[in-house]
Amino acid sequence: MDFNTLKEWFTLENIMVLIQQYRAFGPLPGILLPMLEAFLPFLPLFLFVMANANAFGLGFGFLFSWIGAVSGALIVFLIVRRYGKGRALRFLHNHPQVKKLMNWVDRHGFGPLFILLCFPFTPSAVVNIVAGLSNIKMVQYMLAVITGKMVMIFTLSFVGYDIESLFKKPLHTIIVLVVIFVFWVVGKRVEVRIFEKSKKRQGA
Repeated sequence: MDFNTLKEWFTLENIMVLIQQYRAFGPLPGILLPMLEAFLPFLPLFLFVMANANAFGLGFGFLFSWIGAVSGALIVFLIVRRYGKGRALRFLHNHPQVKKLMNWVDRHGFGPLFILLCFPFTPSAVVNIVAGLSNIKMVQYMLAVITGKMVMIFTLSFVGYDIESLFKKPLHTIIVLVVIFVFWVVGKRVEVRIFEKSKKRQGA
């Protein structure tokens, strides 16, 4: 099976059949598929999330997708943070474009990362790797991942579960936008508190 054939196989129907085949394993297939996307960015995360919402329902489908996506992001971040300066990954650390992205992450912190991770077609694998190579604090990055992925996966789950309501009921679309804004505000405030505590510790 070549790469193009593999890509063509990934449809909503095929993924739902796959999840149903391994339903005996409970939520494991619904968690593992989004987790794999963190390591294999060519996999269609949006299809995994929508399939989970259809297979497990809106609530559990969202939860399983969110746990998988966040876990995958954390694992990639930790691997890169641990081994990123070693010989195997040194070429990434020294790449001019990667350096620019690292400096951008270091300067801007939570806010832009949160916005990036809210979008389903952002290459999250690249974001995870760059963040792991940068000097951003782990707690700061995970805050952006947890909240950003929550917004993105909730939106995709909602769309996958009841796509017609977005067009027939504009109020649902407004609610999604409000949720995104609320998570951004909350995350930004938490980030400010983290920096304030860090400054107090340094000044002590």
